[in-house]
Amino acid sequence: MTYLIDFLKGIIIGIANIIPGVSGGTMAVSLDIYDRLISSISHLFKNWKASLKTLAPILVGAGVGIIVFTYTIEFLLSSYTLPTALAFIGLILGGIPGLWESFQNGLETQKQTISISHIIAFTLMFVLVVIILPILQESGTALTAIQLDPLSLIKLFIIGIIASATMIIPGVSGSLILMVLGYYYLIINTITLFITALRTGDMDSLLPNFILLSVFSLGVLIGIFLISKAIEFLFEHYSSVTYSGILGLVIASPFAILVNTKALNDLQTTQALPFAVVGIVLLVICYYGIYQLGKNETN
Repeated sequence: MTYLIDFLKGIIIGIANIIPGVSGGTMAVSLDIYDRLISSISHLFKNWKASLKTLAPILVGAGVGIIVFTYTIEFLLSSYTLPTALAFIGLILGGIPGLWESFQNGLETQKQTISISHIIAFTLMFVLVVIILPILQESGTALTAIQLDPLSLIKLFIIGIIASATMIIPGVSGSLILMVLGYYYLIINTITLFITALRTGDMDSLLPNFILLSVFSLGVLIGIFLISKAIEFLFEHYSSVTYSGILGLVIASPFAILVNTKALNDLQTTQALPFAVVGIVLLVICYYGIYQLGKNETN
């Protein structure tokens, strides 16, 4: 029965990890499996049998959640872009109070006040998201499809490492990072193409998409084991500065959501008014839901 429960919890975590603005780490904390999950990952090589017993049902469930919900997300983003984007923004904004509280706790723990280092960390991440990344994407580095060449595979591998590092931090969304970096649509599209090719037996599409997903997944796995150690060090020794940077990234992220989804284009269609109204309602609901989830964690 425990395996079934962990499998179902894994499905929820998988769905959370694919929604920009929802933290898989936060969901794991709320489902009371975060400590077990991190401990199993950290001790995988020392106690691999016990670790695999814990990880297997959760990871399989997460995989199922990602596969099933990928199609839903792709449909919503293509057919109802503005309402979906505003819902994502509500999820992002709802997590900011929790991040701010974590930042304040870091200041108290380290007996600090807000300093120039905090302002620099916040500003650098904010500028990175709002100015630098959009300029890079407009100059042609943003791709419409992932190419099967060495340079693209190296980039995809690095993106996997970055995304995995953020997926395990409560309050930070790995999918949001992918969207900020301009790779969210590419990964979603690659997953759906692979699943479709697998279902239809299209070998011409199956192999290249399998290679792309394998490289990304390898980056994710390595990121979980390696980068998480660095993040653990940063939170232990420089938690307030680290949270300053995270706050800068998250507060700037609604801009990245609107740019990367091109959601504002819906305001020029005949559906502008209903899409805007529904989107604002979803924004408020999603904000409240994530805000309450964060409050429950600290109580």
